[in-house]
Amino acid sequence: MTATLTTPLSARLSLTPKTTKAGLLDGAWWPRSRDLAAELPPLVDALDKRLGRITRVLVNPTRWPVVPHKVPVTGHIVHVGWFTEQDPDKMILLSYTVSRCDLLVIPPETEPAAATRLMAAAATPGGVLTASVLMSDEAGTGRRMRDARSREDAWETDGGSALPPRRHPVVGARMIAMPGSMRR
Repeated sequence: MTATLTTPLSARLSLTPKTTKAGLLDGAWWPRSRDLAAELPPLVDALDKRLGRITRVLVNPTRWPVVPHKVPVTGHIVHVGWFTEQDPDKMILLSYTVSRCDLLVIPPETEPAAATRLMAAAATPGGVLTASVLMSDEAGTGRRMRDARSREDAWETDGGSALPPRRHPVVGARMIAMPGSMRR
C-alpha cells in the first residue's frame, strides 16, 4: 500500500502593490470553503512572508458557521476574534510587527469571473470602496450580466438573430421593367 501525500492548496489572494497610496482594503481573499479552521493556514502562510507573523484574525461571524478561537498554522497559533459590528465581507489580520491587513473576503461559491473582478477591485491602490460596497456593486454587475445573457438567449431562440435566407433570382425568369427605369 502506498501513501499519497496531498499538498495543501495555496491561498487565492490578491494584494495591493506596495505603494504610498493607502486604500480602505489591502486586497482580497477567495477561500474555497466556509471552514475557517481549514482555510486560515494557507492564508496566514502567504501573508506571513509579507507582513510578518500573523497573530490575530478578526471576522464577522455572519459569514462563518464556526469561528474557532485558535487556529494552528505553520509554527504558531493564530487567535481568532469576531465582532458583529465589523463589515461582514471583511477580514482583519494583525501581525506580530503591528502590521494590519484588511481583506475583502469573497464567498467561496462566487463564480470565477466575478471573483476575478472583485480581486482586482480590492487590490487597487488607494481604493475608497468598502468590502460591502464592492460586494454590492458586483451583485448588481452580475445581475445586469445575467439579464443581458438572458435577453440575448431569448433573442437567439426566438429567431431574432439569424438573417432570413437570401433570395436568389430564379434562372430563366422573365424580367419585367418597372416604370421610370426603362432600359433597352
